[in-house]
Amino acid sequence: MAERSEEGGGVGERLERHRARLRATAGGLVGPSSRAEIDPSDLVQETFLRASRDFPRFQGVDDRALLAWLLRILANHMKDQVKHHGRHSRDRDRRRSLDALMEGPTSDVRRALADPGPSPSEGAARRERAVLLADAVERLPADQREVFRLRTLHHLPFEDVATRMGRSQGAVRMLWTRALERLSTELRGKT
Repeated sequence: MAERSEEGGGVGERLERHRARLRATAGGLVGPSSRAEIDPSDLVQETFLRASRDFPRFQGVDDRALLAWLLRILANHMKDQVKHHGRHSRDRDRRRSLDALMEGPTSDVRRALADPGPSPSEGAARRERAVLLADAVERLPADQREVFRLRTLHHLPFEDVATRMGRSQGAVRMLWTRALERLSTELRGKT
């Protein structure tokens, strides 16, 4: 115990020497989105309370060891606060989100609950149409297939398609129109 008194001052004074450092650390730990629920000053105060209560168990002999111990207490308290507030915040946010989604007779959630989505047979029919389309695209002439792929599947503007294909925008538009007409004609009787 004699070594501890060498640092000078009582427990309160020794803790107080580290207030600014703990405050700065707590400020860095608490992000802007958490400041409404977690106050860095409160974290420091709670750290001091816990340190005062547990000081008889402190094993360090100098201020550097004391600071390290206080920082561990601060970090553990911060972790507890994040868990506590995160759990309550998520529950509150979920309730608010669900309430907001359920408001009004035309809410998307109400429609989704009322509409079970496509039936298995509708899904199968959609997959069959996709296979027919893919087969029809493969039968297009190479330049029409390339325009269709770049324009429709990759959503590129005509200018970019023209650049990639080394053609004018007018030529690319004509190829794309011909590809769509050919696909429409070929698929008309099959879907």
